[in-house]
Amino acid sequence: YLQRNRMPSRETNLIEDWETKLDRIVDETLQEDMRLVGGIPPWMQMYFDRLIERTGKPVKDIFPNFSVMVHGGVNFEPYRAALQQSIGKAIDTVETYPASEGFLAYQDSQEDEGLLLNVDSGIFFEFVPADEIFDENPSRYPLEDVVTGKNYAVVLSSNAGLWAYNLGDTVSFTSLDPYKIKVTGRVKHFISAFGEHVISEEVEDALQQVAKEQDAQVTEFTVAPVIRPKEGLPYHEWLIEFGREPEALGSFAQRLDQVMRNRNIYYDDLVGSGIIRALKLTPLRKNAFIDYMRTIGKLGGQNKLPRLYNDRSIADELAKFAKVHGSP
Repeated sequence: YLQRNRMPSRETNLIEDWETKLDRIVDETLQEDMRLVGGIPPWMQMYFDRLIERTGKPVKDIFPNFSVMVHGGVNFEPYRAALQQSIGKAIDTVETYPASEGFLAYQDSQEDEGLLLNVDSGIFFEFVPADEIFDENPSRYPLEDVVTGKNYAVVLSSNAGLWAYNLGDTVSFTSLDPYKIKVTGRVKHFISAFGEHVISEEVEDALQQVAKEQDAQVTEFTVAPVIRPKEGLPYHEWLIEFGREPEALGSFAQRLDQVMRNRNIYYDDLVGSGIIRALKLTPLRKNAFIDYMRTIGKLGGQNKLPRLYNDRSIADELAKFAKVHGSP
């Protein structure tokens, strides 16, 4: 049933070049009665953008029966507003947590955003406190010993041959009966250049809050430390591509720094003590992230850009796409 009703075709799925594949997907689906679309949010956004470019219509008018969007791979909230604007109406969404190592969890209720852990499919779960993951002998907790609200790294053993395998993701439990989780980030995706221990969940939630307060729309972003600036104290640089810019970038950055200080006591202490200064916001031009991913040969597919990184390897390249005053 699923294969008969699934698009695009296998031939299209095997195309390696993402932009060629995307055009072919549009060709194959444009005249179909698409009712469910699934994928990683930034690449679904590119698909919707291409449909709108081709037809001049919102997605709801192209696919009148489109009613469910299935997503996974990254935090959906930063993409929600832009995706719904492209669709032209609010539709139901279902989050999944798939990985090459197994199908780990899925959203089983529209009233609860927590993901039900898939505990009966041959996977034995263990959880390492995220702040111990790089220790020589970290604590490892089975399900019966976890607590809600704490960040854990996911460790798997499975009947497919994995043994105490560090998946690289961090999660926190929202419920223990049944076991439900939310994905909070990646083990390697953090900033602690000065001991601040900033994690993905904090930057994503802070940016989402401030964007909502100031009626801005964020397309994509990443954060990295500037350890040795040409002048002044070190700081965190936020490189943001806006779909709709806030009225005043300075006010936006100031509020974002305030929210981050409220969310992370270590960051607050560093700024308050004069060890680092308030964050700096660098707006990027339209399609900056897409163009960057194209330059490194990772456009589309399962490729995802880290939301924060503890060095400048990504940020320095993205800074080349900084928006010049007055440019689109």
